[in-house]
Amino acid sequence: VQLVESGGGSVQAGGSLKLSCTISGTTRRRCGMGWFRQAPGKEHELVSSISTDGTTAYDDSVKGRFTISQDTAKDTLYLQMNNLKVEDTAKYHCALQLAWATGCTWNDWGQGTQVSVSS
Repeated sequence: VQLVESGGGSVQAGGSLKLSCTISGTTRRRCGMGWFRQAPGKEHELVSSISTDGTTAYDDSVKGRFTISQDTAKDTLYLQMNNLKVEDTAKYHCALQLAWATGCTWNDWGQGTQVSVSS
């Protein structure tokens, strides 16, 4: 399985970026996909997720600013990030939530793309 993120960069506060994650080589049934981020010295956190039925979820810190979407034909996941804040600075990873007999777990991570927001 290969997940490749792109679209990160450096922007000023208030700016926008759109992250993409292309997925290949996966065959196991999924429960969903998501975006995680980790800033230096902070916990790895789930920013947003989208289930196979299209249901989306967001961390409170990004609600109203970030939008997750997917193109199933291209097997690509996106994260539109608007009104970026300095505290959004982190490395962003996409991940697959895979279905197992016992439930769903987050597996198969990408290498990540850096987002840096300056004031």
